[in-house]
Parts: sequence; C-alpha cells; structure tokens
Amino acid sequence: MTMPPGLPGKLKPGSRVLLRTDLNVPIESGRITADERIRASLPTIRRLQQARCRILVMSHLGRPREGQHDVAASLKPVAAALAERLGEPVGFRRDWIDGVNSRPGSVTLLENVRFLKGETGNSDALGRRMAALCDLYVMDAFGSAHRAHASTHAVAQHAPRACAGPLLRRELRMLQRALENPVRPLVAIVGGAKVSTKIEVLERLAEVADELIVGGGIANTFMAAAGLDIGDSLHEPKQLALARQLMAPSSKRRATVPLPRDVVCEIPDSHEPVIREADGVCQGERIMDVGPKTRKHYGRLVKSARTVIWNGPLGVFEDSRFADGTEALGRAIAASQAFSIAGGGDTLAAVGSFRIKSKMSYLSTGGGAFLEYAAGRALPAVEILNTVAS
Repeated sequence: MTMPPGLPGKLKPGSRVLLRTDLNVPIESGRITADERIRASLPTIRRLQQARCRILVMSHLGRPREGQHDVAASLKPVAAALAERLGEPVGFRRDWIDGVNSRPGSVTLLENVRFLKGETGNSDALGRRMAALCDLYVMDAFGSAHRAHASTHAVAQHAPRACAGPLLRRELRMLQRALENPVRPLVAIVGGAKVSTKIEVLERLAEVADELIVGGGIANTFMAAAGLDIGDSLHEPKQLALARQLMAPSSKRRATVPLPRDVVCEIPDSHEPVIREADGVCQGERIMDVGPKTRKHYGRLVKSARTVIWNGPLGVFEDSRFADGTEALGRAIAASQAFSIAGGGDTLAAVGSFRIKSKMSYLSTGGGAFLEYAAGRALPAVEILNTVAS
C-alpha cells in the first residue's frame, strides 16, 4: 500500500484544519473506561496547535441511528476528557455542519458525525459541506480507515487540501514493517470465536507467516478439522474444509499451523475446569483455553520469533479460570526480542489486563482496519488520500 502524503511542513497560522480522529472510546454511565484513543490523538492536535491552526476535531462514537441525536452516543464527555489530557479548554459544538467560529490555536470537538444523515452512506453532498469548513482536511483515524464514510472519504475528495495525519501514517508503517517486509521468523496469532469472520486474514497470514497460531473457537475448528474430538466446544463445521486446506503443505502457503497439545475444558455441572490432552476431550465438555504444554510450546515459538503480530485471545480470558493461555502468550511476547504489534479490542483489553502495554513494540488503535490491512485489502480512506494527492 502506498503511503499517503503527510502534514505539510509549514502550516499558515489561522488555517482551518478539519481533523478526523478516532475517539470511539467505551463510555459507561457517562464515564470513559479506556482513553487510549484519546491519548493517541494528542500529538497530532498539539502539532496543529503549535502552528496556530483553528482545529475542528471530528469523530464517531458507537453506532447510533444515523441522522438522529442520541445522548448516549454524544461526544460531550470526550470533550471534557480531551481538555483534561491537553491541559487546556476544548470547545464542543452540537450543531456544526453549517460553520464554526474559532480562534487560532483553539480546539473544538464536533458532535458525533453519525448524527448527520449521509455519513455512513458516504454522501457526496455531506462531504462537500464538511470540506467547506476547512482549508486542510487531515485523516488521522486509522480505526476508521477501512470505512468509506463521508467524514473519511467524501470530504477528502472536496477539501482544498487533504493529507494523512501522523498517527495514521505511523500505523501504516508499523503494519508494513510487520507484514510486508518482516524480520523472520514471523509468528502470527489469530484468535476469536469464528473462522468465518477472519477467513481472508487467515489465508494471507498463512502465506506470509512462518508460524500461524490459532486460538479460541478458531482453534477448535482447526482441531475438529484434524480429526480431534472437541466435545461440545464452539466451532464452525462449515469451515472444516478451509481449516484442512490451511493446515495442508502447499507451495503457496508458508506457515505451519501448530495445534494445541492440551486444553482446559469446562465440564458439565462443575465450576472447576479440567485439563485434557488434545485427543482426550470428552462429550459434553467445552474447550475454553489452552493447557500448560501448549503454553510452553507457543512460548518457545514466540521466543524464537523476530516479528510477532497478534490479534485475538487464545481462550475466554475474561473468565479468570480460562485466562492463563492468553496471559502466558502475552507475557511471552512481552519478554521476547521480537518486534511485536497487537491490535483488536479483545487483544488490547488482554494487554491492558495483564499490564504488559509498555512491553509491546506497538499497539494498533484499529480493530476492523487492522484486520482489513492484515487481510491484504485496500483501506478506502487511505486510497482516497493517495488519489487526491496524485
């Protein structure tokens, strides 16, 4: 993927900058429970402040019904949190599409873009109205780069100038480093409930990785495809053929897919989990995590790696009874000498839970965009920046 142009070297003081960020943070009872995306936006905002730009910040939050104001999805709490992180006031505008007055160096957070009709439909008319607010449009929301929406795509077509922000460009550089020119061995970890939601990711990583570790319900499907009895474990019978294909030797596929050697099962009518050999799962039991032999094996693979890309837990880590596999994997990555990049909501939650954030080389702010890039798909918001710049 071609790297889109970045911020101009010099910005005229007083320039109107429309900055698309990803401030889609979790909010419970009006309180932000994780502010990593807010913190990630700060360097770009501060750089624009230093240039004395008039900064209008756009973002979405949640999935409200388009075109309708929803208090539960309002960005107003985010404005207060952003002001606290910046250490200075941040304005907030509910009705902004017809224009915003602001001072040089000021920051104004605009209400949820999804309250505007036409946002998710990538309305050209809405993109024009957004573009009329600025002299420069800056796309810095990697987490939304896989969506062709008015605030990520149409606006770039009509803005006087459009470019990628520093965070977006850094995300792309990190992913390129991990996937397009990795230092080998490359170990890829893909966890999650369903193979069907990550087919293209698995297919691409099977081609570029040296080891492809699968976890969660995905691993159960691969175990079933290998002829192992998985009891009543979550899996996808319709994906068994694909799993067999990915495990079979092929000149096209580089990766070896190691299967669990032992597993942790939940058994009927008991709170206590039981460890089973991979070929010893009984009817009625459900695989919920990998066992100690598997943890050690995966740990050795990670230790020998020079690049690690991680998306998805190995088990139901939200339940402490089944968190050991994911924690052991995370700590093995943290202790390794490999360049490591982790992405996806569950993965970042696990990294935070096990307090290993500072030990990871890079934490991606994107979930869907991370997977789209890993699958080798084009990111519309990045493609349009390259188009308007050419």
